[in-house]
Amino acid sequence: MSETKKKSILIVDDEGTNIMALTHILSKDYALHAVTNGPNAVKAAAAHRPDIILLDIIMPEMDGYAVINALKSAEATKHIPVIFITGLSNECDEEKGLTLGAADYITKPFSAAIVKLRVRNQIKILEQFQTIKRLSMHDQLTGLPNRRCFDTRLHIEWIRAAREREPIAMLLIDVDKFKNYNDRYGHQQGDAALRAIAKVFQNVLKRSNDFAARWGGEEFIVLLPNTDRAGALDLAEQIRAGVEEMEIPGSSGQITKATVSIGVRISEEGRDGSIDDFISKADEALYRAKAAGRNRTCEA
Repeated sequence: MSETKKKSILIVDDEGTNIMALTHILSKDYALHAVTNGPNAVKAAAAHRPDIILLDIIMPEMDGYAVINALKSAEATKHIPVIFITGLSNECDEEKGLTLGAADYITKPFSAAIVKLRVRNQIKILEQFQTIKRLSMHDQLTGLPNRRCFDTRLHIEWIRAAREREPIAMLLIDVDKFKNYNDRYGHQQGDAALRAIAKVFQNVLKRSNDFAARWGGEEFIVLLPNTDRAGALDLAEQIRAGVEEMEIPGSSGQITKATVSIGVRISEEGRDGSIDDFISKADEALYRAKAAGRNRTCEA
């Protein structure tokens, strides 16, 4: 396992000997953090966001059942897998833990092999879930975030812009006459063109919070937080020119070209009233750019 990308585990147990035993078993492969009571476990989980929590059931003040209930009730920690570590062997206790959302059980006294296997199994499940989640939020053709991912990001940035009273800009981008391009060169070449256009965004957008996504079909969308009119129009023109200048090699050796039309909308301190209005205005600007002859930028 990579030393630079160790998965993290939060150990929660009021017995120091148990913490020492688990540390001895797991420290080589995982980054560990330990606390000795329930309230600190809830705080540490929210602060450190561990990949897995190993949670003792029998603890004073706040037992493991109360801790897992608190964890599963909080948005920040509800998806963290919890493995109970316990000396209890009653089926009712196990059923209660699983009902509350425990992923697995490790019994005391610890078997090093069993501890490693049960933790490793949960890590594999976690990685599979993260892969599925990542794929569900990204467009497989271009590698860009997809519309679902963009909607989530837009909601976050929209609220932040209103709170900070900052401008926010949107670029809605459509590949000009893409159907004709596909009909002429074939759908595989059309896919190549979309991938090439996606790379233009990567070259133009330099700030970490600038966000480009595939909106659907031959449409792309770009979100520019804290960007005024001049900045948005400049970036839109860089994208338009970048696509126009791009040479897209075909499978038979020919060089193909593409252009895009771009609609730009800038919202000053929530001026548009709602996210739907914001998107609608950008769409209107895109329509005007296409109606005016394509390969150009229009502002709403």
